[in-house]
Amino acid sequence: MQLQQYLKIIWRRGWIMVVLSVITAVAAYGFSLIVKERAPLYQSTVKILVQPARSDFGQAQAAKQLLGPYEAWLNSTYRAADVIDTLKLDMTPLELLGDVRIAGDINTLVITIEVENPDGDLANDIAREWAAEFLLWRNDRNQEVRREDRIDAEILDDPRYALERPKTLINTAAGAIMGFLVGLALVFVLEYLEAGIIRSTEDIEQQLGLPLLGVVPPMEGG
Repeated sequence: MQLQQYLKIIWRRGWIMVVLSVITAVAAYGFSLIVKERAPLYQSTVKILVQPARSDFGQAQAAKQLLGPYEAWLNSTYRAADVIDTLKLDMTPLELLGDVRIAGDINTLVITIEVENPDGDLANDIAREWAAEFLLWRNDRNQEVRREDRIDAEILDDPRYALERPKTLINTAAGAIMGFLVGLALVFVLEYLEAGIIRSTEDIEQQLGLPLLGVVPPMEGG
């Protein structure tokens, strides 16, 4: 089948793709609104800057090497238990820890704590308390060393939450694309099923492989 024939098929039945694309996009949008209303999921993020008291190369390298152990300290059921006790949460440490993501960046010496929760304000509270636990621990450890050997930590900004799920725009776009592809497949399925039906002189030439010499006009009056 030539490209021109494909284009004719799409032009003739393209409305099917458009209709299905609109239907699935509207359905995805509606579903996203329902999820957002009944079961939204928010993500709060807080960033902690880890910085050595001295700016020399050796102290900076030490801070980078300690970033991994700091992540491990934060990513612990003990930290989760402390946060639960402080905020009076009705959950286990393992359940809370499953909603928390911790990652360090050795280039910026920043530790990022991400907390997911159906309540955005509570997600902020958990992230803030988790970071505060780290700052308190670092302050205690710093008391054991000289001031010039300390590694300080500070929260860069207040925790902020954003809607993590559903992604309404992405879901709607994905629904539209899916509907379009299903419509495209349906168009060619219908075309295949009707391949033996003669609609025009071009269909006759295509089916028989012979040139059309003439057409008998319809008889008038019956």
